[in-house]
Amino acid sequence: MQWTSILGGKMKRTIKLFILAVFLSALSSVVAAANPTGDKVKTGDAAVLSAQNWLRIVDSGKYGESWNKADEYLKQAVSKKDFEKSLQGVRRPLGRVVKRSLASTNYTTALPGAPDGEYVVIQFKTEFENKRESIETVTPKKDRDGEWRVSGYYIK
Repeated sequence: MQWTSILGGKMKRTIKLFILAVFLSALSSVVAAANPTGDKVKTGDAAVLSAQNWLRIVDSGKYGESWNKADEYLKQAVSKKDFEKSLQGVRRPLGRVVKRSLASTNYTTALPGAPDGEYVVIQFKTEFENKRESIETVTPKKDRDGEWRVSGYYIK
């Protein structure tokens, strides 16, 4: 995946999105160390359902709505306008989702560069019309009200 095609635009926006992407790409490798007991979250759990519902919004092209439903951490990291532009640049070229399956879930209370809290790093194996093999990483965070909201999203 080329960053220039994803980010483009002004340097300030590029830096914010790059930092968010680096944070999200680091999650996969760090979660194993942060979660030595290997606690797994099951398919029907609230965090997974939250991620799946959020992905449905993204899949329908409602990128602004997906930002609205995201965790405050994500909203502070990138503006709604920049988030919409980024997802348009990343998701539209991939085409519609052909198949998505849950690949892994890892619960943790600490992630690098993020405030302590309850997180579930969820990976989906996803096949798009124009990209046969990809991994989507969605990271919901449990908010004070007990609801799980997406705080990070990355496609590899």
